[in-house]
Amino acid sequence: MRTVVLAVLSIITFACSDDQSKPNILWIVTEDNSVHYMNLYTEGGAEMPAISSLASEGVVFDNAFSNAPVCSVARSTLITGVYAPRIGTQYHRKMSKVKLPNDVKPLPVYLKEVGYYTTNNAKEDYNFIKEGEIWDESSVKATYKNRKEDQPFFHVQNFHNTHEGKLHFDQKHLDNALKNNNLDSIKPFPYHPDTPTFRYTQSLLHSHHKDVDKEIAKIIDDLEKEGLLDDTIIFYYGDHGGVLPRSKGYIYESGLNVPLVVRIPEKFKKLSPFNEGSRTSTFVEFVDLVPTVLSIAGISIPNSVDGKPFLGKSLKKQKLEKQNITFGYADRFDEKYDLVRSVRKGKFKYIRNYQPFNVDGLYNFYRYKMVAYKEWYTLFQDGKLNEVQSQFFKPRAPEAIYNIDVDPHETNNLVNDKNYNETLIDLRTKLNNHLLSINDLSFLPEPYLLKNGLEDIVSYSEKNKDLIKRLIEISDLSLYDYNKVSSQIKDALVDENPWVRYWGLIVSSTFGNKAMENKDEINFIFENDSENLVRIRAAEFMMLNNIEISELKINSLLSGSTQEAELNLMLNTLANIKTINPNYKLNLNKEVLPENWLPPMRNENALVNRRMNYLTENE
Repeated sequence: MRTVVLAVLSIITFACSDDQSKPNILWIVTEDNSVHYMNLYTEGGAEMPAISSLASEGVVFDNAFSNAPVCSVARSTLITGVYAPRIGTQYHRKMSKVKLPNDVKPLPVYLKEVGYYTTNNAKEDYNFIKEGEIWDESSVKATYKNRKEDQPFFHVQNFHNTHEGKLHFDQKHLDNALKNNNLDSIKPFPYHPDTPTFRYTQSLLHSHHKDVDKEIAKIIDDLEKEGLLDDTIIFYYGDHGGVLPRSKGYIYESGLNVPLVVRIPEKFKKLSPFNEGSRTSTFVEFVDLVPTVLSIAGISIPNSVDGKPFLGKSLKKQKLEKQNITFGYADRFDEKYDLVRSVRKGKFKYIRNYQPFNVDGLYNFYRYKMVAYKEWYTLFQDGKLNEVQSQFFKPRAPEAIYNIDVDPHETNNLVNDKNYNETLIDLRTKLNNHLLSINDLSFLPEPYLLKNGLEDIVSYSEKNKDLIKRLIEISDLSLYDYNKVSSQIKDALVDENPWVRYWGLIVSSTFGNKAMENKDEINFIFENDSENLVRIRAAEFMMLNNIEISELKINSLLSGSTQEAELNLMLNTLANIKTINPNYKLNLNKEVLPENWLPPMRNENALVNRRMNYLTENE
């Protein structure tokens, strides 16, 4: 009997000591900031002493990447460890939340199961349905201090100071600020116009970084006062890039390359292969955060997680520093639609613009609250920009390659340089293989997903797997000589599947005037197709090629919308036409739209209302 009691006590003691040996884990998150605004990464960036102190006692990751350049998509990726286009969480923000697959759990759920107290202060912004309470606390008052004695914690502390909205000052504020600020030390990025507006906006963003650093210092000081600093692994990172124009929402490095600093206290050094005070070239992407936290907490990593751990027992620095690939995705941002994917391997970045006629600078209500955005577009209209600065408002190439080492701002596309043909083929292949491996759901339009996939995303994905593969193949016809693929495009335009026709039209618009031989067939599609989204893509081809179309038929098409998302996607096409060619007369009638998607049934900021206000102003 005594032996049994001793054995039980031994097991209990071991279990308790094991729990107490689990590290506390703190995520410090700043919103909307890439490495380009911090002195820790970029000369001339903001000095952030608290972050620099963490770096001196930890490791700086020079190649850390959000997979998405906008909040809700990035955060949905962060908390699940899953590429968003695989599970339908890739649109910002959700029009309807998707149900997670049964084998995908948010990170706090795993941690709670092994005894962690989990808290989030305060932003969540997930594009999926939360099943039950995934956090012990999640609010502006959430704190790890409410846990039980000796209970390990996982706490997320979000800071809003650097968010895009902090740059939404008005012209009066700007005029006053320019009288009192010396902006000589500010160096605008090469794709920005060098104006006092852009210099001041960048300077103000630096100030916001300094402000947030003071708040971060308080969090760290508080940990030390509580006697917890040496028991806590601290991660600092930005939730995605930003936040001057052409960063947040865009798949360039300014939208994806985020700061990441990790401090590992002495007692947990065995969990890190990196030396204290070092920097590493290891590529880390947001899908890697979940498996990393699970690894350092001693939890098995489920097969449903897409990422790999970069901290944990038995990891070797030499092997980790061979990791040099990251993937990116950009879809809808509020009312602005696009479909862009990227892969970076080492110094080379490949960007695939699947709808290259969509200009980067397409009007977006929230973005254009920023004076700098509005000024940039005005300067473009007035012909006062150079070629690099003008590109933001022009159609893009279907694919691009950049050497980030020599072209960190991605302004020199090497895709037509034969010296990079091998790199082009390699990266194009890697991206395609990745899209197929995750069964990228964006190749079917968002309205179709909302109608058919929300309740069971796994079945939806599996059911459409072969179709998605075919749509990717059709989309890639735009990468070849038109004469070699013209017959395949013709076949796509008359295919029985509406989404094959849809992509046949997108490819036709990409080729532009070269595809004018199909204008009669495309006009027939516009007049007669049974699918509204196919008809608008036909109209898009015609408008991009300056073919006049009946305003009555466009208004009739809009009035026949069956979903708000469908209408928003159709309006995106019209907004792009207006941005590219303000002289193209659309003569839209707001009165024909379903009233339940407009004020007073919806608020003034409803996506459809935003788009229609833009489309009908000055007409």
